[in-house]
Amino acid sequence: MEVIHKIGRRKTAVARVYLAPGSGNITVNKRELNNYFTTGTLQYKVNQPLVMTENDKNFDVKVNVYGGGITGQAEAVRLALSRAMCEVDAENRLILKPEGLLTRDPRMVERKKFGQKKARKKFQFSKR
Repeated sequence: MEVIHKIGRRKTAVARVYLAPGSGNITVNKRELNNYFTTGTLQYKVNQPLVMTENDKNFDVKVNVYGGGITGQAEAVRLALSRAMCEVDAENRLILKPEGLLTRDPRMVERKKFGQKKARKKFQFSKR
């Protein structure tokens, strides 16, 4: 089996995942998973597709991720891994789809409008 390459996005974060047969090592931007995503919640999000498909010890994962914040990056990695798991075995789709792991979250930051302080917030109004 050759290396599987998939892309996941969330807000402005973009994650490129390279999946190869191995022993379960996950490297994010040339750092260990625990060093890059320090909280347990983020580590759980990244591992979720692998654990649900029972492939957490079968593949080595190399991730390049940039843009956005740390949570957006973790969710981008999760989407990319979910897509990769579907390419490994079509049966995995039936496991991941009901959990919503194959859905690209379309919510983005609303743009700032001219004549306003932020997207929705206005400058203070003075009557006199």
